Amino acid sequence: MSTKTFLTIHGIIYAVFGLGLFFIPNLLWPNYGLELNDKYAVFLSQHTTIFLGGIAIISLLFRDVEEKSVYAKKILTGLLCTNVLGIIITLYAIYKGIFYGFGWSDPAFFTLLSILSYVKLKQNR
Repeated sequence: MSTKTFLTIHGIIYAVFGLGLFFIPNLLWPNYGLELNDKYAVFLSQHTTIFLGGIAIISLLFRDVEEKSVYAKKILTGLLCTNVLGIIITLYAIYKGIFYGFGWSDPAFFTLLSILSYVKLKQNR
């Protein structure tokens, strides 16, 4: 898979989750075992869209980066670190009993994206 394809898929995945957490948080979060009890919890979910949307935008803006360039290495390193952080935080949520039900999918998702980011980073050296 080319870096362009990877960054496009990565950006789309983050955009879809960001839009979902903004427009239908009451539908998505209960699948992970979370309850949105008030307007503040809904807003915090929508606030998360800033970061998910930002990662999506950056991924999509950099999809035309030249293979094996310093910029390709930097964007892929940043995405790798972001996804590893996602693994750590979502595993913590499972460990603390915050995430259950479909909650296992988040660390799986971040692990898959971490592996793909790592493979792309290695191919760009």
